[in-house]
Amino acid sequence: MSAGTTSQGFAAGFGESPEVEIDDVPVRGILPDWLEGSLLRNGPGSFQVGERRYRHWFDGLAMLHRFTISQHAGSGGRVSYQNRFLETEAYRAARDEGRIAFPEFATDPCRSLFARAMAVFDPKPTDSAKVNIAKVAEKFLALAETPIQVEFDPVTLKTVGVTGWDTSTFGRMTTVHPQLDDARGEAINLVTRFNASSQYVFRHLDTTTPGASPTTLARRRVGEPGYIHSFGMSERYLVLAEFPLVVNPVSLLLWLKPYIENFRWKPERGTKFHVFDRQTGAHVKTLTSPAFFAFHHVNAYDDGDEVVVDLVGYDDASVIEAFYLHRLEEPDARIPPGTLRRFRLPISDTAKTVTGEELSPTPIELPSLDYARMNTRPDHRYVYGVSLGDEPGFYDRLVKIDTVTRTTATWHAEGCYPGEGVFVGRPGREAEDDGVVLSVVLDAAAETSFLLVLDATSFTEIARAELPHAVLHGYHGQFYGEVRPS
Repeated sequence: MSAGTTSQGFAAGFGESPEVEIDDVPVRGILPDWLEGSLLRNGPGSFQVGERRYRHWFDGLAMLHRFTISQHAGSGGRVSYQNRFLETEAYRAARDEGRIAFPEFATDPCRSLFARAMAVFDPKPTDSAKVNIAKVAEKFLALAETPIQVEFDPVTLKTVGVTGWDTSTFGRMTTVHPQLDDARGEAINLVTRFNASSQYVFRHLDTTTPGASPTTLARRRVGEPGYIHSFGMSERYLVLAEFPLVVNPVSLLLWLKPYIENFRWKPERGTKFHVFDRQTGAHVKTLTSPAFFAFHHVNAYDDGDEVVVDLVGYDDASVIEAFYLHRLEEPDARIPPGTLRRFRLPISDTAKTVTGEELSPTPIELPSLDYARMNTRPDHRYVYGVSLGDEPGFYDRLVKIDTVTRTTATWHAEGCYPGEGVFVGRPGREAEDDGVVLSVVLDAAAETSFLLVLDATSFTEIARAELPHAVLHGYHGQFYGEVRPS
């Protein structure tokens, strides 16, 4: 989609990106002298293939981005930039044949009835891993909800190979937010196995053993699996929040329509919190709350006999519909607001139900925190994310929510649309918010993007690195102090 297909100012973020490499990106302001490393981002690089356009924000061809910040004596901080499409089968089909060849989140390839029927016996999920990035057992991975995860070189961004969390790709989906614990040397992710008898399966990887493969830690049978994008982890427990956006697994295995369009909202089921012992994998308890939906867990921690779960919740799943591109093109397009919510799950008593509380009325999505230091900790305080204004449109501001004082700080610039805020802490810091927040921002008027650097404490701008082109609206990324070629 080109910027001219809609009057919305954020349209340039749903177009196409060129592959570029820039050694010295112009910087306005002064970068902190301690800030060095690379911000690696993932997201769509094109919503157009030949004459066809992808239908949803969660579709598109995967593109990696690398912003590298380096310090130079006498000249201060510099920024270099590179992007590159993931070299996947989906990308090669688009580049070489001009066609969408694999089913995506909400877009199916053009297939005859015979081809659709044959796909039941030979399903080929997309390998366009465009949602998140993680460093797992010294490998840099581009992550997707499909079972195919793509390894890449963090310096050149070249595709290295494919891997996965499970033993098969047939009828499997996974989350793009594995939980990583460097202190314990483990990575854990949730796989949903769709079948006549479906299962939720937690897979565990020992990240300290070279060449280790994931093993099954816990499992639970399910009749109609839910759409699950992330899960919670405390020091003692794994928390699977099962929202009532569910699917008949037979419908999904037939794949007669795009993936997400097979799911149905059934609020009468409520939302179920399945709690598992993190060490043994044993199912500990299931509690039910009134129906709500979420993409993202923020944090979970143990508090006596309770597990406290913070997430970004919605009253229903209509936010998924709001992200169809034709809906975003509407002049009065409004995205349902998600808010930061907290649930206290009692473990030892006989309670079977639970209700949550809203920590802040501020709309927030793509939430992040100081994950390396604060994940699973009860003294975690600050949550960063994108937010919405009062006017129709797309996410146009960054927010910092203080979960203790219940106050919010905001960064907003007219005509600008920021992506996920990534916290980078100052070395040797004591305060949780002593550092910066990085965000890739679309300047709608200029149809270009810039890397924004905010002081995390005051939440004010201190620098920006300005690109000559637009970076499309992406999803997630990570900052690494040092990256080396794979």
